[in-house]
Amino acid sequence: MTKHPMATHLHQDAPKTDDEQKSGNYNIFRDSLLRYCGYANEVGESFRYQYPKFVAPSYALAFGYCLADSISAGYQELYVKEDGGNEGTSSKYDTRSNETRAAIAFFDTLLWQSLASVAIPGGVINTIVRATRFSVARTAGLPLAVTTW
Repeated sequence: MTKHPMATHLHQDAPKTDDEQKSGNYNIFRDSLLRYCGYANEVGESFRYQYPKFVAPSYALAFGYCLADSISAGYQELYVKEDGGNEGTSSKYDTRSNETRAAIAFFDTLLWQSLASVAIPGGVINTIVRATRFSVARTAGLPLAVTTW
């Protein structure tokens, strides 16, 4: 499978074999359980009213994941060839410098991960939790344990 040099942010669902991991196609941020750190803020948002002290650390963990994945994408674009060498993944048709391609890969991954893993899901969950809390508070006849949880 030929990979476009700027498509470092694409996620492949197929598990990686040992050969793929050794050849450099393995991405620890997308192919391991570490990828779930990008969704830590969703857990923080869902328990915002029960455990408010965990919201900020959950966002710090999620944004830290996004930043680390972005740095990795920029590094791989700058230094790692697809065939396992140590030059960038430049194509014969790409006239941009390695540094420009690395910066594009970094910012593309940072923007994509921040929106897809942190901002949009966190905003949706926050809205749902707030609407549910509002609805439960206005509903008569519910047990006290339900309304306080």
